[in-house]
Amino acid sequence: MSFTNAAGPAADFGPVPTPPNLADAATRERLTPAAVEGVVCLAEIWRLTSAEICALLGNVSERTWFRMKKGEWSGALSQDTLTRVSALVGIFKGLRLLFSQPVSDEWVRLPNKGPVYGGRRPLDTMIEGGIPKMLEVRRHIDALRGGL
Repeated sequence: MSFTNAAGPAADFGPVPTPPNLADAATRERLTPAAVEGVVCLAEIWRLTSAEICALLGNVSERTWFRMKKGEWSGALSQDTLTRVSALVGIFKGLRLLFSQPVSDEWVRLPNKGPVYGGRRPLDTMIEGGIPKMLEVRRHIDALRGGL
């Protein structure tokens, strides 16, 4: 389907890529190293405690987290954990596009009066609400950027 407007034809960027099948063990194994590297960087930038990042990741123990940070963990992340990492990276990217630093990096730690947060920090909201709340925060950031 092609749309046109007064400025000319719409750009065709090709087919929309199919999201990876996180139920597939080989896919999870392939994506895990980049996901771990990304979440280690994100935890440092957001200044997350070990307890906070482990809670955000779901079923990751502090011992496993410390091994991940040292590059000494060789497991594969679960579908649940990869979904969480994806949401967190999307939030991080959206914040970097929306705000300048240091606000983009501090945003998750600041009390927020928006209806999603009720005066609480987005970080606490995501820890307590798990994946559904992480995805809600991501949609909120995308909406602020004009993406929804």
